[in-house]
Amino acid sequence: MRSLLPVVYQPDMAGNDPKTLLRIARSGGGTDHLPPLDLGARVRELRRERDWTLEQAAAQAGLARSTLSKIENGQMSPTYDALKKLAVGLGISVPQLFTPRPTAQVNGRMAVTKSGEGEEQLTTTYEHELLAESLSRKRMLPYRTRVRARRPEEFGGWVRHEGEEFLYVLTGAIRLYTEFYEPVEMRRGDSAYYDAAMGHNVVSVSQDDATILWVTSLA
Repeated sequence: MRSLLPVVYQPDMAGNDPKTLLRIARSGGGTDHLPPLDLGARVRELRRERDWTLEQAAAQAGLARSTLSKIENGQMSPTYDALKKLAVGLGISVPQLFTPRPTAQVNGRMAVTKSGEGEEQLTTTYEHELLAESLSRKRMLPYRTRVRARRPEEFGGWVRHEGEEFLYVLTGAIRLYTEFYEPVEMRRGDSAYYDAAMGHNVVSVSQDDATILWVTSLA
């Protein structure tokens, strides 16, 4: 059985029924009714998602600031005309005003990679150990890397690719070269987060090869 959200009265333009009901329904898995949606909280949530002040949102919707404030604080029930203005100002449909933010689906995925059991990929400058390889459609690519390079010239140019990247030094010391910043020397426990489309290279400046953890976004 489907449970209904609060009912909004909509004037019938054809004149057949001045109180045509606009029912906004949510799917339910049983006969229990879901609690009514807090419209004011929903409007505030949508406004803050856009990083708008009350004044900005009211201007977008063509409403007075005081009116929008009262709606958000549950001090007045908006007319259908006000709801329509709000929806247009927020760039959504009226039903979306009554649709709560979907919760993230929990699928319980997990992968454990024991030390030394990752998939190896060798290059002239790095020795990569890819982690969590058993998971498909990942949004992040984690890998442990032994940095063999000692000079940026060994790369033959900048390394760059899509996404963002997080780097964490596990052992030794490295120097991170980037296209738009001065080189940074980093030691165990230091980390960096950067746009991977920006040219970058990492070299070891310690006596032994340094090791780092890299996590690259794939989305």
